[in-house]
Amino acid sequence: MHLTIQGLRQILTTDLTLIKHVASLTQAEKMIAITPQAVRLENLRCGKEAAIQLKAQIEADCLAAHLDITLSESPRTLADFKLVAMDMDSTLITIECIDEIADMQGLKPQVSAITEAAMRGEIEFQESLARRVALLKGLDAAALQKVYEERVRLSPGAENMLKAVQQAGLKTLLVSGGFTFFTDRMKTRCNLDYTHANVLEIEQGKLTGKVVGGIVDALEKQRTVERVAAELGIATKQVIVMGDGANDLKMMGISGLSVAFRAKPVVRAQADVALNFVGLDGVLNVLHP
Repeated sequence: MHLTIQGLRQILTTDLTLIKHVASLTQAEKMIAITPQAVRLENLRCGKEAAIQLKAQIEADCLAAHLDITLSESPRTLADFKLVAMDMDSTLITIECIDEIADMQGLKPQVSAITEAAMRGEIEFQESLARRVALLKGLDAAALQKVYEERVRLSPGAENMLKAVQQAGLKTLLVSGGFTFFTDRMKTRCNLDYTHANVLEIEQGKLTGKVVGGIVDALEKQRTVERVAAELGIATKQVIVMGDGANDLKMMGISGLSVAFRAKPVVRAQADVALNFVGLDGVLNVLHP
């Protein structure tokens, strides 16, 4: 077993006492500095069961110190994977696009409340999307470009992560319960290989409050990952999947490595890697060179 600890600061200077305490608890054989912000405790001699039992205690201590931890059983490298599949809203980018579109209608609080409930898994995604899109009826379609230009920002670490995986030869997939207006632009902006999202219906320059065709829900996200993997001739265990909401759990569940990025508790609990404080490039520290 190995344990990766990482944060936004130079943790071997600021958090060395805590790291040494964790190393002692887990009886780590070696401490390897990955970067100034990340360290890996290798060959935990406490045993697998003990390490899993200790994880909750270590996680609580590290959470209080704003540090992320990842417990892994065997070394994995980028070379083990062939595809990175990402959610868009609040994962690759910092915002929920539909909430910001709704802000143009003065309806952000109402739409955000539905978004949050869906992310926590309290409302079925298809129902939540239909309810939210319906509230946008009559909005000038120009608002979409305004949201893209003024509010869409890449999440911390996204550029570094994408650069590293693309240089390593991995393909990239952006699969979103959001809208093609934004995924199409992110595909060009980030040089992504595949995208899949919902199509907003627009008539006479106005949103109709409906989407065209089927809704990209949790099952469709899973099917998209499976479809792209099949097209590439790879197994889904060769896919890294990143997400933050309940709508991402099905595609995360079939992956070889699931990454919860600043995610809801239900998602963090089921992911292989939980990045609560560091950027998306924190996944690179979990993988061996």
